[in-house]
Amino acid sequence: MAIPAASLGPSALGQSGPGSMAPWCSVNSGPTRYVLGMQELFRGHSKTREFPAHSAKVHSVAWSCDGRRLASGSFDKTASVFLLEKDRLVKENNYRGHGDSVDQLCWHPSNPDLFVTASGDKTIRIWDVRTTKCIATVNTKGENINICWSPDGQTIAVGNKDDVVTFIDAKTHRSKAEEQFKFEVNEISWNNDNNMFFLTNGNGCINILSYPELKPVQSINAHPSNCICIKFDPMGKYFATGSADALVSLWDVDELVCVRCFSRLDWPVRTLSFSHDGKMLASASEDHFIDIAEVETGNLMRLLCLSFLAIRPSPVFSSLLITTWPAL
Repeated sequence: MAIPAASLGPSALGQSGPGSMAPWCSVNSGPTRYVLGMQELFRGHSKTREFPAHSAKVHSVAWSCDGRRLASGSFDKTASVFLLEKDRLVKENNYRGHGDSVDQLCWHPSNPDLFVTASGDKTIRIWDVRTTKCIATVNTKGENINICWSPDGQTIAVGNKDDVVTFIDAKTHRSKAEEQFKFEVNEISWNNDNNMFFLTNGNGCINILSYPELKPVQSINAHPSNCICIKFDPMGKYFATGSADALVSLWDVDELVCVRCFSRLDWPVRTLSFSHDGKMLASASEDHFIDIAEVETGNLMRLLCLSFLAIRPSPVFSSLLITTWPAL
């Protein structure tokens, strides 16, 4: 029987300096005007809808950079793309070709027509929604489980079950570099400046490499248990990590110090998403709700009793797409 991990606390609480938890790593009390306004907005937009997409469990969802399309990847070996029309999603196309589960996908950081999928069939595939076809298939050495696209759009990094991360040129579709790690690699990401590469690992650490040199810069003891996911805010001020200890920690990008923790979840944190303006952070776990918090205070903005969520980019405000997949 699984045991909730809420009782586990963050490591190094009260210490200061790079790679440590700051003494103010806490949630402030009292809602701000921004929180009160967003809470009112959420109360007025609380309806949910189901959008069937796959015949098996959904592993990944992601918005295109312009917020017009949502892609999903599934255990059924396919990816689906939905087009957002006003207040509803319209299924645009289903993408077939992988021989195994699509475990993760992501969009090009600046081209809203391109996305890439990582599969257990030892390939990644790049898709163009304008042609609805795979424009490139790249063979890799292992069963792929995580993937990300560099902020400059030039490189795709993909990690496999053997803890090997391969860096692929997005234009030539050839491998540029490959790194074997001696620890369990969970999620991978570049920083917004494209000069550092971050990995979360099974020891609760965040490993930072220089890029493109791929030389170790620092290892941060972020959590007392498995550090599962990582996400950078669009403004480049913070990044967040989620862990098996059920905590979300918020880190200052420049100082590499934890400035705040979010502790309303009871189970391992599996996924994170910032709003387009970096003011809200959504976190989800095996709990049957999603926590949406104000980044600067940690104040609760909304608890959504749903099973899957992605925060949509928007030039006007941060709207939430809330989707419950029947096969989850």
